[in-house]
Amino acid sequence: MLSLPRLAVTLRRVSPALLAGALLPAVCLFAVPATARAAAAPEAPAALPYSPVLDLAAMDRSVDPCVDFYAYSCGGWMKSNPVPPDQTSWSVFGKLHDDNLRFLAQVLAEAARPAAGRDAATAQIGDFYGSCMDEEAIARAGMAPLAPDLEAIAAIRSPDELAAVVARLQLATGAAVLFDVGSNQDFKDSSRVIAVVAQGGLGLPDRDYYLQDDARSADIRAHYLDYVARMLRRAGEEPAAAAADARQVLALETRLARASLSRVEQRMPANVYHKLGRAQLRALAPKFAWDRYFAALSLPDLKDPHAWDELNVAEPGFFTGLETVLESADLASLRAYLRWHLVDARATQLAADVERDHFDFHAAFLRGQKEMKPRWRRCVEWVDRELGEALGRVYVERTFGPEAKARTVKMVDAIEKAMDADLRQLPWMSAATRAEALRKLHAVANKVGYPDRWRDYGSVVVAPRDFAGNVLRATRFELRRQLAKIGKPVDRGEWSMTPPTVNAYYDPFKNDINFPAGVLQPPLFDPRLDDAPNYGDTGGTIGHELTHGFDDEGRQFDYAGNLRDWWTPDDAREFEARTRCIVDQYARYTIVDDIKINSKLTLGEDVADLGGLLLAWMAWRDTTRGQALAPIDGFSPEQRFFIGYGQSWCTNEREQELRLRAVTDPHSPPRYRTNGVVANLPEFRQAFGCKAGQPMAPATMCRVW
Repeated sequence: MLSLPRLAVTLRRVSPALLAGALLPAVCLFAVPATARAAAAPEAPAALPYSPVLDLAAMDRSVDPCVDFYAYSCGGWMKSNPVPPDQTSWSVFGKLHDDNLRFLAQVLAEAARPAAGRDAATAQIGDFYGSCMDEEAIARAGMAPLAPDLEAIAAIRSPDELAAVVARLQLATGAAVLFDVGSNQDFKDSSRVIAVVAQGGLGLPDRDYYLQDDARSADIRAHYLDYVARMLRRAGEEPAAAAADARQVLALETRLARASLSRVEQRMPANVYHKLGRAQLRALAPKFAWDRYFAALSLPDLKDPHAWDELNVAEPGFFTGLETVLESADLASLRAYLRWHLVDARATQLAADVERDHFDFHAAFLRGQKEMKPRWRRCVEWVDRELGEALGRVYVERTFGPEAKARTVKMVDAIEKAMDADLRQLPWMSAATRAEALRKLHAVANKVGYPDRWRDYGSVVVAPRDFAGNVLRATRFELRRQLAKIGKPVDRGEWSMTPPTVNAYYDPFKNDINFPAGVLQPPLFDPRLDDAPNYGDTGGTIGHELTHGFDDEGRQFDYAGNLRDWWTPDDAREFEARTRCIVDQYARYTIVDDIKINSKLTLGEDVADLGGLLLAWMAWRDTTRGQALAPIDGFSPEQRFFIGYGQSWCTNEREQELRLRAVTDPHSPPRYRTNGVVANLPEFRQAFGCKAGQPMAPATMCRVW
């Protein structure tokens, strides 16, 4: 569900686990049966394993770095690290994510053992994990966890009754059933939290899967029909009825897809910000009983003028389209649609055969994954998703000491100082815009490692041998927690990622940069090695997130997080001209076959990649000024900086994963996040002696910041 609009959290790195499905949670009040523990316990050390931020064995020095710097930096790694059968891609980030999971599995296995003196938080995460590992209890439950919701769907007899059941299913699944709902800061008054309703309701990864008429898309839709019918049979339908209902589901979702904005269109903040009153929302889709819907969500008093007079109806055209769907679809088709989304959203909490159906379509067919992840890994991810800060607190205590935090903060300060210097000397920016840019930079809040105040999950009831129920209660807790923010002061200390997450983000509404402890571990951040590769890797991450405040989306928000145009017209035109250079550059890159990068979708990340590495370079040079930096292992300090950056992107991906990400991922593929960036840097050419005209030294270079 929405906690931030899709444009709000622009991630530099997305771990394979995060993209491939969702991080998942689990809980129990006594020990997991010994047989289950023994069968699934991973071999894991008591501490995270060490890998250097610059690994000579990962390189392929037979490749000319001026021809293909990615292959030069990562060729050895790619040969030695094929995609594991239970993954859709494998990368330096994915391996660190896996290391974190193995470490946390040991923590959770220990927490799951009943012991005198277990505190409440330890018992909660341990019991959640235990209930997830208890496959016998899950199998015995069968489809029973869905029975109350299936009965509620079957009882719908009028359009008015539909709204309350949609709310019920959103609370039960966390999925965008018919549409999405949540809360966020008001785009134009970041001190306020308002309700948000947005487009959603699709079962395929993107609206384009419904609308494109090529052979591959048609084949995906055919497989989707089979999958929907199979899941409807799981929900109790006869085969012929399930096949007919699957066709109705696809037709309904296709109409929703036609009403949806594209991912590129959603990147423009003005396209997803429309503050309307409840009466205006009702006018867009009068057949949907909005008041009954809001009441069913157990929201604050609907008569509170501060909380509910205004909502961000992110895409009004979608809700006009929703009205046409409700006018044309009969109740039987709508009930089939709801049954389908319920079973699909909760399949991974059910018995093995249902979960296998979900895997076969979403992971195996769409992404090329060969095997399901082992149970222990899935269960750790469930805990991280549902009780992430309770688990994260233990992770931080054991992996992220004050020295690591202090060194990271020092690097952040150095990179912000570099951006200050860069802004002051930009030749294309006027004094008026420069003053606003500096004001925004100096207002950025830096959040490193973990939150100052840990989230309280005390109200989440964790029951023994009730994995699906535990997930249900945790899912309801989170959506209601998000909705309870409406009308209240903004909590600027809140995080949108858990501490073990191998990722980072910038939030334009809070104007803050966020670096979880999980991304500040070797080989991404390595206190044992010199600054050069650390600045190339983690420094590039920090600079990347900072630059997001000034990319094509972030630049539209001011120092306080408000959507406000603080640019002079001439400066805005100059910025757009410079970003067009990047759009044109990345549009030439091929992902697979004849599929090119959708560079209008990836623009923000591409701008942040380039700006971030430039800032990291400037900060590193300033930090080490006056020091006698000697070559190490035959590489100059400058070369080590860039190799550190290049090796951060070492990745292997399955072809299906590449195809899916070409449609859905706002990040360019790792090869081009490496080569596309260094090709624009004179500093790289000098470090490796590249000659003009070589692939990494083209005649045209792009630069924004």
